[in-house]
Amino acid sequence: MFAVIKTGGKQYKVVKDDVIEVEKLDAEAGKTIALTEILMLGEGAKVEVGAPMLAGARVDAEVVEQTRGDKIIVFKKKRRKNYRRKKGHRQNLTVLKITGISRA
Repeated sequence: MFAVIKTGGKQYKVVKDDVIEVEKLDAEAGKTIALTEILMLGEGAKVEVGAPMLAGARVDAEVVEQTRGDKIIVFKKKRRKNYRRKKGHRQNLTVLKITGISRA
């Protein structure tokens, strides 16, 4: 069984025992959270699509760790104007392990 979940403004296709990195969620490592914004559930040829969300569906996940992503460099330049700006950014991430997908 798979599910398409929405968290942090992005969508992820997950199955049981997947490990995914999502934008930071307020939960400590080792805690279990329930994701309720489910867009689609599927099992074999049977697929349920929400409009926009599926009521009663949930995905349970365990927080593995809170981490940070790779550094990206943001560089702006205007030629011949002596204008240069360099900035770095590291996104805060939460690593989740999917423990179960259910439809109530």
